[in-house]
Amino acid sequence: MGSPDSSCPSVLPPLDMAVILPDSQPSTPLQDPLLLWLWSIKQALGDWNSGNDSGSDLTKLLSDCVAEFKDNDQYRDDIRVLKIWFFYMDFSEDFESGFQKMWESKICVGNSLLYIWNAKPVEWVKKAHALFLERMSELVSSAQTSGNDESIPFGILINPWSSSTMKVLLKKINHQLMKYDGYWCTTNAYSGKVVLSSQKNSSRNKTIEIGCMKYQIIGCAGQGGFAQVYKAYVSCNPDDVVALKIQKPAFPWEFYMYHQLDQRISDKERSSFGLAHRMHLYSDCSILVCDYLANGTLQGLCLVDWERGIDMHLFPDNMEFKGDCRTSGFRCVEMQENRPWVFQVDTYGLCVVHLMLHNSYMEIEKKLSPEGGYINQSKSSFERYWNAELWRNLFTKLLNSGPHANDKKLLQDLRESFQDYMCSDPLLIKKLSGLLVKQRATMGA
Repeated sequence: MGSPDSSCPSVLPPLDMAVILPDSQPSTPLQDPLLLWLWSIKQALGDWNSGNDSGSDLTKLLSDCVAEFKDNDQYRDDIRVLKIWFFYMDFSEDFESGFQKMWESKICVGNSLLYIWNAKPVEWVKKAHALFLERMSELVSSAQTSGNDESIPFGILINPWSSSTMKVLLKKINHQLMKYDGYWCTTNAYSGKVVLSSQKNSSRNKTIEIGCMKYQIIGCAGQGGFAQVYKAYVSCNPDDVVALKIQKPAFPWEFYMYHQLDQRISDKERSSFGLAHRMHLYSDCSILVCDYLANGTLQGLCLVDWERGIDMHLFPDNMEFKGDCRTSGFRCVEMQENRPWVFQVDTYGLCVVHLMLHNSYMEIEKKLSPEGGYINQSKSSFERYWNAELWRNLFTKLLNSGPHANDKKLLQDLRESFQDYMCSDPLLIKKLSGLLVKQRATMGA
């Protein structure tokens, strides 16, 4: 029963399972390979209904059929295939896994209402009605607060990380999230049998199943206020290593940010910004599957952890923010002084180079400026052999970027100043090349 019966007629009569032919036009197995399977399924259904088959042969036939056509673009939106999936899930009684596989293969996503096969209509209508009332309430509230001006939906100064702001943004991007490959969402709680612990070694070598994938936990790679990051092997394969970011409460924002990077960063530079493969969103937590980066050197420098990234495309032009990230060592001067900021949070973040120079987080002090007033500077002094003036200029410019400064021009000028210095002496380039070769050899050892 693992393959269709090739002796079926060229034109099939209507089946007991109410499967229709495309456009109600006669077809042949050569034109429509699915017909062979439909005829075999009809025969198997007849045997099962008459008691001549326990259902095992029919289950295998249905399983083989969905496997044969799940990645076939010709049948991806064919309602007949959708109904075969439903029969397969009914006989296998594995609804959650079946629906997830359907979603991953994009089976009839344009006819998603047809997915309500085993649903309870009354409960479904009640939920839809409650969602409608909530949405209408938000629209009325928005109209009362912003009037007819839709260009400033959040006000002049907002906290981009507040719960109210994030709630609005997540609803705004929800339709995009649903289209992203690797995004899986359910209203159920995480049902994994292995309880993930923040203790570094308590989850070691435990295997968990997320969706249709199995991951062997190697250990806890990091921990924050709301999330833990685990190093894991995919299907117990040590050559396929990923990071699992478990977050409570569930928070899909970072997955959205990674996909924005896919769209906005050139292929040449994309590897410098981390990569997310999958997002599993449960009612009680979210699990982000992303690249695990082992080496911590400048040659493999990669910007990760986009949980607090800000998508400026979602805000009006010339928007200024007023909020505090509350993360020690990463609060820009404007946050510390409760002043508005925009890209100062990024220029301040670039001062992470302070860690490479001094092996410590940067501390700021105010000093009198030659032009009058005060400027922000790093408290740490520079060694003379570091080319102190070059570094001093870097920190001064990054720490004193105004709210309306041309940040792109600022960064271009700083980059050119370092390039000019390196190119001013061939020995400097030769020395740098030698150090890079030595570092690569050390990393490969």
